[in-house]
Amino acid sequence: MTPTPHRYFIINKPPNMVSQFVSSHDVRLLGALDFEFPEGTHAVGRLDSLSEGLLILTTNKRVTNLLFLGEVPHKRKYWVNVGHIVPPETVELLRTGIPIRVKGGGYYVTAPCEVEIIDRPAILSKHKNETQPDVPNTWLSITLTEGKYHQVRKMVREANHRCRRLIRASIEDLELGDLPPGGVKEIEEEEFFRLLKIENWKSAISSDNFLLEPSIENPAY
Repeated sequence: MTPTPHRYFIINKPPNMVSQFVSSHDVRLLGALDFEFPEGTHAVGRLDSLSEGLLILTTNKRVTNLLFLGEVPHKRKYWVNVGHIVPPETVELLRTGIPIRVKGGGYYVTAPCEVEIIDRPAILSKHKNETQPDVPNTWLSITLTEGKYHQVRKMVREANHRCRRLIRASIEDLELGDLPPGGVKEIEEEEFFRLLKIENWKSAISSDNFLLEPSIENPAY
């Protein structure tokens, strides 16, 4: 019997939705999206309930390992709106490494990353936290290759800025684009792995010994 081909999707996860299809809590789930996903679809990585943007869904359980446990770390870009004006010295601090609190109560100094001040991305829909446009705020683009729990939120908090809005814009060349909140886009298999810059996916998928679904920290939000 020929196996059912895997399917690959990206969504623009809206705020106040958790990145899973099943929960014991009374929360808004991925199943609330206006799309009929095939059986076995799951999220790769997570965005916390308040965060928005690019989330990968697939029926292929090996994508998590290929994306997060490969030899070459993959870049993930976030658009972050924070309260107040961010001075150049704070941008440099975020770029070079800032101590954040991690599980167990200790501190971890983040790896160097790409940080720049940007204009508000024009493709974004309005958000309830943007109802006071005259209140000083700054938009940042932060690109990471590591993913400690709630890393981006902790980074800006340690830099004395409140995170007002957090959107994942891309993973490598796989981009959110103009997909509207709650929107779903299916991507062909070879294009999916090409955009993620994963070259060994064919051999990994065909290997019966390839590790499935490791326990990893929620990437970076």
